[in-house]
Amino acid sequence: MSEAIPVTRAVDHGTAKLMPDVDRERAWLLTVDGAPQSYVDLDEPEHLEFEYARRLGHVLDVVAEAGRPLDVLHLGGGALTLPRYLAATRPGSRQDVVEADRALLELVGEYLPLDEGAGIALHAADARAWLESAPADSADVLVADVFGGSRVPAHLTSVAYARETARVLRGDGVYLANLADASPFAFLRSQLATFAAVFEELVLIAEPAVLRGRRFGNAVLVAAHHPLDTAALTRRTASDAFPARVEHGPGLREFIGGARAVRDADAVPSPVPPDGAFGIG
Repeated sequence: MSEAIPVTRAVDHGTAKLMPDVDRERAWLLTVDGAPQSYVDLDEPEHLEFEYARRLGHVLDVVAEAGRPLDVLHLGGGALTLPRYLAATRPGSRQDVVEADRALLELVGEYLPLDEGAGIALHAADARAWLESAPADSADVLVADVFGGSRVPAHLTSVAYARETARVLRGDGVYLANLADASPFAFLRSQLATFAAVFEELVLIAEPAVLRGRRFGNAVLVAAHHPLDTAALTRRTASDAFPARVEHGPGLREFIGGARAVRDADAVPSPVPPDGAFGIG
């Protein structure tokens, strides 16, 4: 078997690189303009390398009884890490993946093809435009992991956007988003306030060092109209190599403070990460 070699290709929104992992035979890291986007192990799709992906995976594990198939909408595709994870852990799930970068989807499809019958449909489209055309009550879970470069686009941060996510989700559905910020958390607090205006229950999962303002990092926002299993999430995130805190209830309301929900007219992207925040090698 020939040795896997790195692949570099210009895509619609930058330069993508696929780099093989020397420690795992069919595992690949995807970067766009140097920023890590996805890590995929084709032989072991249940393996989630990035800490934020593990936290999203923990939520996906507890939103319904183990193994139950779900209807899932993913905004943001990358190398399809979480769709592959769900296809492996919840076989029979129906998944739609919306990725604005058509050339990136083609690159991933060529070098990291999906298993036949995975139940994953790929769509090259803007995330919000797709969301606004999606049928109501059509998804059990909506996962937003959309970054233009290293920033969450402004049009995916407003109350109008949050209302669209709630419309597409079923009554017992769950919204998950990968966000990034640092102290004083103006962006993260505004996102929590925005989703609190639409959903009854919120949970935030992040490393203590990030929440204490010691560094820039990822935070997972979870929103639903029903109580989430925070005890199970706390157990799972505490057992990770880099343990995270699960904030909800009064502690989360205190964190939000006086932050206001975001209107479309006022929406801004997430902050620019400091040099080296997500870089590699």
